[in-house]
Amino acid sequence: MKPTEILLIRHGETAWNAERRLQGHLDIPLNAEGTRQAKALAWALQNEKLHAIVSSDLQRAVQTAGEIARLQGVSTRIGKGLRERCFGGFEGKLYSELPSLYRKEYNAWQAHEPDAQFPPGENEGETIRQFHKRVMEHVLHYAKQFEGKKIALVAHGGVLECAYRAAKDLPLSAPREVTIYNASINRFEVTGKEIKLLQWGDIAHLDADGLDEINQSKVEKH
Repeated sequence: MKPTEILLIRHGETAWNAERRLQGHLDIPLNAEGTRQAKALAWALQNEKLHAIVSSDLQRAVQTAGEIARLQGVSTRIGKGLRERCFGGFEGKLYSELPSLYRKEYNAWQAHEPDAQFPPGENEGETIRQFHKRVMEHVLHYAKQFEGKKIALVAHGGVLECAYRAAKDLPLSAPREVTIYNASINRFEVTGKEIKLLQWGDIAHLDADGLDEINQSKVEKH
């Protein structure tokens, strides 16, 4: 069984990222900064031969993947299973609004309770356990489909966190221990069902600060 190298990439910045508004399954496009980030990302990867580029079906990921695909000379494949986690009634709300609007659900979310439910919204929310299962099934599927190749999966902060947890064998209830940057390159190696982290949070190609997926605040490059 040959290892598959997976570049897990978070989409570029959106207006909702910048104003700290929760997106989830809501389909928000890149803003001007996000488009700039996606182009810089594509140029950084232009000399790496990618066998396939698979994107979440949400347009912020599709737009980011499109910039990479254009320089690679390949088509973007769409993988709905790489969507961000669905946050139910949290979606579309500012992070600052959530404690007062949904105190119980917000506290459970902050406590990383694996089976905590979200309030009803436009879309049906996913628990951490449901989301993690969905994401890892699809990551392993693409690793098997393109065994021995190098591929890019363009997705979302929550998807990247799931892969990180799997590689580090962290419990679902553990607090996040890493920063997740817009347009970042995160390298993994997958052999069978084993996933290994090779590199995390590469944003050397960006000449401006990234936006952290959860805190949504400006964070310094390193």
